[in-house]
Amino acid sequence: MTIDDSDLRGFDVSDPAKVSELMALASKLRDSTYGKVVTYSRKVFLPLTNMCRNTCKYCTFVQHPSRPSASYMTPEMVLATARQGEQAGCREALFSLGENPESRYPEAKEMLRKLGYETTIDYLDAMCRLVVAETSLVPHVNAGAITEGALAQLKDCSASMGMMLESISKNLLRKGMAHHACPDKAPKMRLRTVEAAGRLKIPFTTGVLIGIGETWQERIDSLIAIRDAHLKHGHIQEVIVQNFRAKKGIEAEDWPEPHVNEMLATLAAARLILPTGVSLQAPPNLADDALAYLDAGINDWGGISPVTKDFINPERKWPHIEELRIAMKKKGFQLGERLTVYPDYLDAEGFVTTRMYQHISEHGHTNLGLVS
Repeated sequence: MTIDDSDLRGFDVSDPAKVSELMALASKLRDSTYGKVVTYSRKVFLPLTNMCRNTCKYCTFVQHPSRPSASYMTPEMVLATARQGEQAGCREALFSLGENPESRYPEAKEMLRKLGYETTIDYLDAMCRLVVAETSLVPHVNAGAITEGALAQLKDCSASMGMMLESISKNLLRKGMAHHACPDKAPKMRLRTVEAAGRLKIPFTTGVLIGIGETWQERIDSLIAIRDAHLKHGHIQEVIVQNFRAKKGIEAEDWPEPHVNEMLATLAAARLILPTGVSLQAPPNLADDALAYLDAGINDWGGISPVTKDFINPERKWPHIEELRIAMKKKGFQLGERLTVYPDYLDAEGFVTTRMYQHISEHGHTNLGLVS
């Protein structure tokens, strides 16, 4: 069985037999490239601010400035959490934050002013540099759809960056849909950020969010758009396929979650669409049986924290790393630990700044073996 883009656009995800065939193809391709090693990054989660100018219907992370819980982490909080992660053996400091809240909310702008900064990007830059100066952790930044200038600014204080494309569907911007009134979720804006990261040679993570109202064909086209950006610039180190999980307190709490076969088929399709050197990742805490993803072609679990919760999906606990290792072994797989920046990008010219490479080398991270 061979399959191309047009076959995948017309794929019948409701047919279990066809899904199994697709998974077999994807698994064979994964095995030929990565063998039976599936990696993860041991991280500490730093939610720098939970305010955002977007109001996605599926998000529990974002807090309106009128709520007492809306805030920026202080430098003391950032450093204390980072050191807690360092003591637990973490290597990655994952900075996650809402997008450009000060452009919409005067309250966010005032909070920044009290911290001594005009923009969230400037504050993020300073906190990344603080973590690098005071700990051995390596920052990874998820700052959303930001400008090329902001990406360039952050490159010198982070080893890698990311932004979920989520979907290229313009339909999701319509009233009542997942991205209505979310200026930063316009597909052109997000693709512009992906392209800018490529021009700047930033090791980049992106991906799709499934089950938020997109069609199967739009899902495939989103993966193809990611592939095409990588073929142009060579900067996509990993792609995430993430499934929508309904939860109380969001506008989409009554939306149906994607069936497991949709997740498996999307993962398999992603593995077949993406170049073999691009890692395929699925969050293990968002599945009731994440081990099934191993049969769909993944080779990475993403970041797993032994210290902090998943602030984006707080109701879903991270798997215990040793328990995951044992369960994988029973299926014939090995769990490997990696850096936030993949080895190929660490060694490639221009992808990691001299300052960040020195930080990584000084703390022995370049000696990290893939199998642990």
